[in-house]
Amino acid sequence: MELDDLKQSWQALDRRLAQQHELNLQLHRESRLEKMKHGLRPLWVGQIVQIVAGALLSLVAGNFWFEHRQFPHLLFCGVLVHLYGVLMIVFGARNLHLVKQVDYAAPVLEIQRRLAELRAWKTRIEAPVFLVTGCFVWIPALLMLFAGLGADVWRLHPDVVLWLCASGVASLALAWLAIHLIRCVWGARVLEREAAGYSVRRAEAALDEVRRFEND
Repeated sequence: MELDDLKQSWQALDRRLAQQHELNLQLHRESRLEKMKHGLRPLWVGQIVQIVAGALLSLVAGNFWFEHRQFPHLLFCGVLVHLYGVLMIVFGARNLHLVKQVDYAAPVLEIQRRLAELRAWKTRIEAPVFLVTGCFVWIPALLMLFAGLGADVWRLHPDVVLWLCASGVASLALAWLAIHLIRCVWGARVLEREAAGYSVRRAEAALDEVRRFEND
């Protein structure tokens, strides 16, 4: 009887230890996932701001090209800036959709897959598109600003527009050179990490903690 009692006591202790381990695992998972959710919050807020800014830019540019539709060059500038505003809205909405797709109650592998989709979108699509467009969109925006102040730079000084376009090409070339140098010196992973953004990196780090704890 004493041996049976001892065996039952050990079994009960094993069950309690297993339950305690499961509870610790659950608590750790919840705390890390809450940290991950908190880490993605700045990205969420940033995309809301981007969508609002894109809407305002589209509204201003749309009003501009409509009022100057009789001047093809000003119409062209207004439409370009308008399209850039729409691009900001679309890309912001896409990021919000990808963040919303993250189910914090799902298995770790599923959450990793969702974060990988968000990272791939930001590094392979969003960052290159905004890099290229950012090198040039300031040109029609600047021409719009001067036209709004009563100075039609394109019509009065077309050579200035050529210099502005050359500056845009030079900016793109410098950006490409910088990317090439960074890739050669530090590797492509550094570029991907920076393009993914702080919020995504922080969320991935929190999820890695959960994965390591579950594997231990």
